Amino acid sequence: MTRASSHGLAERIRRWHDFFDRGKPPSHLFRINYAPDALPFPKAWPDRREERIEWAKAQYGKDVARMEWLRDDSIPCLYPFTGTEIFAEAFGCRVARPDDNMPFALPLISKPSEVARLRTPRFDAPPLGMLFEIADALRAWAGRDAVMRVVDIQSPMDIASLIWDKNTFFMAMIEEPQAVKDLAAMVRELLTAFLDEWFARYGTEFVAHYPAYYMPGGITLSEDDIGTVGVDAFEEFYLPELVELSRRYGAIGIHCCAHARHQWDGLMKTPNLRLLNLNQPVEVIREAYSRFASHCAQMHLWYGEGDPWTWPAQLPANSRVVIEAGADSRERAIEISEKLRAACGRK
Repeated sequence: MTRASSHGLAERIRRWHDFFDRGKPPSHLFRINYAPDALPFPKAWPDRREERIEWAKAQYGKDVARMEWLRDDSIPCLYPFTGTEIFAEAFGCRVARPDDNMPFALPLISKPSEVARLRTPRFDAPPLGMLFEIADALRAWAGRDAVMRVVDIQSPMDIASLIWDKNTFFMAMIEEPQAVKDLAAMVRELLTAFLDEWFARYGTEFVAHYPAYYMPGGITLSEDDIGTVGVDAFEEFYLPELVELSRRYGAIGIHCCAHARHQWDGLMKTPNLRLLNLNQPVEVIREAYSRFASHCAQMHLWYGEGDPWTWPAQLPANSRVVIEAGADSRERAIEISEKLRAACGRK
């Protein structure tokens, strides 16, 4: 197999550590999206275990080869690709697996009274146990120095809203709040048991599920329902578990694609918020860059106008941003990389 150069990988990882180090001057990192030979994602289905392993091996080899000629900050990683359904399925949710889309969980309950009959699954219950089998096979093949990409992690409240029909879930937050909290607590118990075992096996430094950024410890997750609720509900149901998870693992990275501008003050109360990723219109992203500039690193879906190497100068001076730029050829990818390196103050 093709292995990542230990020196080249170590140097990239060092840059990520420096990037997140609040004791060092602000800096930017960048990833160039050019992978014309990227393999189509496999079906994330239980009967495709071997196919998923072979896909991850082949994709890792391509990422390692790309690292040898493209000087950006991407970290080749082993990717046990999953959908959002995995923890809800462990609780007993049936899963829809359409041919043309990702799997998704179907609600298991619809009433507060049904929470009491649920039990917290083991961390290796189906389908979670198979994810460890896939990751074990990949680690055995690539060696202990290979970085693992974590599976799709959502917040406990987001997972609870997959288990509980959303038509009644949000109403229950008002009418039967304790039932909602009880379900979220069970999900949190499963999630932390799974992650404790995951980090024990594969290390605490990893690449986030989405977007693909390197994390030197901590946890990363998606928090996509907070646009639906008000500030009071966020403070009561969502913030406490973010605080608990961040403190348990030492830091947190959050992805949010909801229209949740009203929750920014609440997100800033999360201790050790290491990176924030928002999927919002440009005007909202502009505001976010300034608002979170001195609070945490950012990696949104818009970085500036014009050529990519002009973007760092358009960002707030005290910000730390992971920039993603696309390229349509190898030559263009190299050009953007070299010019972004200069714009970011690197040799």
